[in-house]
Amino acid sequence: MSAPERILIVRLGAMGDILHAMPAVSMLRAFFPQCEIGWVIEARWSELLRSCTNARPLSDTQPLVDFVHLVDTRKWRKNLLSDDNRKQALASLREVRQKKYDTAIDFQGAIKSAAVAKLSGAPVRCGFADPWEKPASLLYTSKVQIEATHVVERNLQLVMSIGHAAGCDSNSGVFSQLLPTGDEGGVEQKRTELGLKGPFAILNPGAGWGAKQWPVDRYAEVARALGNDGIRSLVNYGPGEEELAKPLVQQADGHAIAAQFTISELIAVTRRASLFIGGDTGPLHLASALQIPVVALFGPTDPARTGPYGTRSIVLRDPSSVTSHKRNRETETGLKNITSEQVITAARQLLAEGARA
Repeated sequence: MSAPERILIVRLGAMGDILHAMPAVSMLRAFFPQCEIGWVIEARWSELLRSCTNARPLSDTQPLVDFVHLVDTRKWRKNLLSDDNRKQALASLREVRQKKYDTAIDFQGAIKSAAVAKLSGAPVRCGFADPWEKPASLLYTSKVQIEATHVVERNLQLVMSIGHAAGCDSNSGVFSQLLPTGDEGGVEQKRTELGLKGPFAILNPGAGWGAKQWPVDRYAEVARALGNDGIRSLVNYGPGEEELAKPLVQQADGHAIAAQFTISELIAVTRRASLFIGGDTGPLHLASALQIPVVALFGPTDPARTGPYGTRSIVLRDPSSVTSHKRNRETETGLKNITSEQVITAARQLLAEGARA
């Protein structure tokens, strides 16, 4: 395989998955410094790419990749017969094809992401030999067998296989993937409005589906304990998660406040946190990327695959938990077995280690 000139990254979403792919893309940049790199991403997550910094800045708004191609597959799927949706989808496809990518790398391993790689027109399409959705591999021209377990390391191995095929030395391409300070002004204004002063922990009760959500009343118990230790709790919640945040604050006896943030604001506020507590969800992986200490609460998903990466962390998972990605609404039984006392102990341990550092 000769060195590619134009590479297309396909990782449509979500926050944690995009963050997990960034180190591999940074390594790709080190392997092929003169190569043009584009990324197809869902529009709602594009702020992550515009915010990311890299050792080879390309511009103030898109430093990690040369081109960001926006799609909105959720909207398009809701009404496939809509003329407007069809025009938008075709316009996005034309934009990608006009770049004439010679290589597409599918980090997602889904049928739809593999289809995007195929429709891009790239003659070389690389993906995992064991993708998330098995039929996706039928659309790859190069299927890479991966030995690693964690998603970050799987992505790195996929890129290394491409680099080795092109004769690159993996030891010469040390990646540097850093996130920026974010929206400093917006966060400082919110902190003033919320009266958030001094050290604080971020509590994140939401998750992609109900089975991954630790009970709200236990988060409140944690907030009360941390409050008695002089650590205020900031409850982060996303769209549709108000009903998780509101009772948590009400039960925290004045030791917690809640706020909703843009991605850029969340980057800035997470940088200021002393600790993050939450389940397997995007904000947890953002905290890990920013090297904030993390207490991770895992139930139906496997922390060996998607646990905190690159930061001081304590992962709590009950032995009874069974790995499953079924999107059940009720909290998984094993996750319910994690007690507030366990979380408080883990939080205090990480905070004490940070104080000694």
